[in-house]
Order: sequence, then C-alpha cells, then structure tokens
Amino acid sequence: MNKPVVLVPSCNRTLGQHLFHVAGRKYVEAVRLAGALPLIVPVAHADEFDALLDLAHGVLLTGSPSNVHPRHFGEGVHDTTLPLDTERDDWTLPLIPRILARGMPLFAICRGFQEANVALGGSLHQAVHEVAGQHDHRGAGGRADASAEEVYDFAHAVEVQPGGLLAGILGEREVRVNSVHGQGINRLAPGLRVEARAPDGLVEAFSVESAPGFNLCVQWHPEWQAASNPVSMRLLRAFGDACRAFRDRPRAPQPAR
Repeated sequence: MNKPVVLVPSCNRTLGQHLFHVAGRKYVEAVRLAGALPLIVPVAHADEFDALLDLAHGVLLTGSPSNVHPRHFGEGVHDTTLPLDTERDDWTLPLIPRILARGMPLFAICRGFQEANVALGGSLHQAVHEVAGQHDHRGAGGRADASAEEVYDFAHAVEVQPGGLLAGILGEREVRVNSVHGQGINRLAPGLRVEARAPDGLVEAFSVESAPGFNLCVQWHPEWQAASNPVSMRLLRAFGDACRAFRDRPRAPQPAR
C-alpha cells in the first residue's frame, strides 16, 4: 500500500559529548496510527526546504521539553533554567508558512502549536502560571517525581468552539485533555481561528482560516496512548485522510521536454 509520507522535524540533544537529532517515538507511532509513513527530518537549511516538502504529503510538528526562544516574539528569556532549541526554531519557524502556502496538511502538537503561532506573528506567555487569571497548565509535569502516566493523565476539559474544523472532526462541544505545558498563547497571530479553549480561556487549539489545506494545532498531547483514546484517533484519522487527499490531488500536467 502506498502510504502518504509525513515529515517529523527532530529536536536537538547533546548526549555525552556528541550532538544528536531526536524525535519522540510516540509522535512517530501517531503518524503510523494516522495511516501514514513517518520520516524524521534533521535540522534543515533554507535551500533544502522545498526539496524536503516535495517528498512529503504532510508535516507533524512535535512537542518537546524545549521552548521556542522568546526573541522570536520580541522578549528576553524569562527563566534561564528551562531548555531552548534555537536550531529547531531556526528552520521550523520559516518552514511553517511554506507548508501552509502549499496547502499541505499540518498537525502541530504542544511546542509545534506554539511554533505555529509564533511563526505567523503571535506571541507566548513564557510562564502561564504566573499570569493573573490563568491556571497552572503544567499539571503533574511540574513534579520531578511524577510518572509518565500521571504527567499525561487527563487534566481538564476544553470547550470546542462551534462551527470550526475541530468541532467537525470531534462532533462534541467538550472533551477532556492532558496538560503538560508551562508556556501558552498570549497574542494570537493574525488570521488564526480559535478551535478550543481551556476553562481559564487559554487557547488550546487553532487553525489558519486562509490556508488552502487541512491544518490543526493543539496544545495538548493527543499522541499519548492515542490508540486507546477515541478523541486522539479521530484527530489522527482526519490528519491521515487529509494527507492521502493531498497525495492524490489532481496536478497540472508537466510540460513536454
């Protein structure tokens, strides 16, 4: 079976004395659950962007322990103890508008959600829990002794906004999600449609209204134990269907040589 190809941009880690490109296995498996073929991509240079996108039928932007560097929205670093990944910033941020302009399906999770907002002109709260009126969205992830099951357990509900892409996929007004993020959207980028909000009003999902293709960005982690989560599977199937449709789209004939 000819599966659509989904690019999964990697993060950057130092292990021992050497640099590595890494991608969380749960994101790779989520792409497989979507019925697509995952392709992990290392740091790319600007002159490689189009060649990489030519290989693919969709892009999944993963979550990560690292944060988007605040220089990309005009701020200094609030907490220097938190990890950054400027090499990832340097190529995923300019890649996002190219993905959207092609009409290529985009599914962005947690850090990827934040990247998309910043890449399109928005900003982030660097510490949501310090903002008046906002809840602490770090969940059990704020505890050093928490197990993965505790960290990714359901933390709160999100209210799905009526009439949007997410409402059409889920068919529900409210779903429960996990919450593992210290940062969150401050200023929503121009042209973004809010698809879901947390109980404190924080944006939990958005899409780019003007983009010609499927795109959905979520703050929570639907990839966690996705096979046993009906909400996650609806999201992944929608993304996979969009990737197959993009692969099979009619194309203009190539000129004779």
